[in-house]
Amino acid sequence: MEQNQNIIVRIANSSDADYAETITREMEASAMARGTGIAKRSPQYIILKMIEGKAVIALTKDGTWVGFCYIEEWSHGEFVANSGLIVSPAFRKTGVAKQIKKKIFELSRQKYPKAKIFGLTTGLAVMKINSDLGYEPVTYSELTQDETFWAGCKSCVNYDILMMKERKNCMCTAMLYDPADHYEPQETREHFQEKSEVYARLLRRKKNRFLKAFQKKDKPKMEAVKQKKKRSLVAMFATIFA
Repeated sequence: MEQNQNIIVRIANSSDADYAETITREMEASAMARGTGIAKRSPQYIILKMIEGKAVIALTKDGTWVGFCYIEEWSHGEFVANSGLIVSPAFRKTGVAKQIKKKIFELSRQKYPKAKIFGLTTGLAVMKINSDLGYEPVTYSELTQDETFWAGCKSCVNYDILMMKERKNCMCTAMLYDPADHYEPQETREHFQEKSEVYARLLRRKKNRFLKAFQKKDKPKMEAVKQKKKRSLVAMFATIFA
């Protein structure tokens, strides 16, 4: 158990089921606000992770929900992902996200000592947290190729971009911790500190490049919609003034 002032970060259990609806609602709201997306999860799915002991929850001492994250297993345990990291808006920028990530990382290492731990993120802050734990940026080809995992991206607003890039790249940056072949956290931390401005520029460029490419690809479709609307408008006026 870890504490940050009045906040307790611990492994979730069945007694935390009442928080599941709040967690899923906040996940969806956060994704919409960022203009990105994560695989949507139901309250029942979140409760299952709590019951299985594959989730971490953060609460204040009086029981106010603060944050959450859970573990998913892929490719028969060869890969695990620390997914759905979410912090209540009232507690953001308090350092609790880092505490949650550290706790879920430790839980993953305990439950799946030989598994590669990976994550996808669009945010520089999460990249920094991951780097502090020993993750390093990788290509998508180094992640699980489990179809079920990639199917979870269908609920993301950027899914069309992912498919356009043949699942080789997208708005997210892939990061990986390989227990059999990895840098020490001190090394990845120092590397990120040194290159953080470069990563920030690359993330901005990637976003702009992908959006432009997607808009260009979708232009014929958009033009077709405009023409259809134009024809409908002409038909309406013809009916009115016939």
